[in-house]
Amino acid sequence: MDYGRSERPAGAAPLPTAIKILIAGGFGVGKTTMVGAVSETRPLRTEEVLTETGIGIDDLSGIEEKSTTTVAMDFGRITISDDLVLYLFGTPGQDRFWFVWDELALGALGAVVLADTRRLADCFPSIDYFEGRGTPFVVAVNCFEGAKTFRLDEVQAALDLDPGVPVVLCDARKRESAKEVLITLLEHAMKLREARRRAAED
Repeated sequence: MDYGRSERPAGAAPLPTAIKILIAGGFGVGKTTMVGAVSETRPLRTEEVLTETGIGIDDLSGIEEKSTTTVAMDFGRITISDDLVLYLFGTPGQDRFWFVWDELALGALGAVVLADTRRLADCFPSIDYFEGRGTPFVVAVNCFEGAKTFRLDEVQAALDLDPGVPVVLCDARKRESAKEVLITLLEHAMKLREARRRAAED
């Protein structure tokens, strides 16, 4: 039964606030890995094996070992506190699946844009998308083994981000690292929401 606020039994604990978050970025950047690492439930995945159909379309430069791709979304859930639950939606990375982004973005509080310094330009479509929609986002640099490291301010400059957009390091394979990224996003989104509220009141 779906309890409404007035229908909940007397003395029942309040339902936690549910927040929708997108995990975006280029092809092969670690979106599926991040959702799977942080989710407290078995994640829903829509991965398919790469086939010859993608030759000449999917750019595997630097990720030649990749053999599968997300064709719709990844889905997971993480409880941040007793009164806050995040629902995570990983977006597909290739251009040919971007038609699902608008549906996935509906109602999202914010987004994590995963970045790979070996293919940094792959971030631009995601950044442009969220900037165009006014969706709060953070950039999380996924630290791949063997990849050249850069200072966070160098990444911010290379991506031409507004100074207020947080850029953080992470390891998408590790739950605590991914959780810290999500908390950074929540704090950033709340800060922006408060700033917009104050601006509207002035």
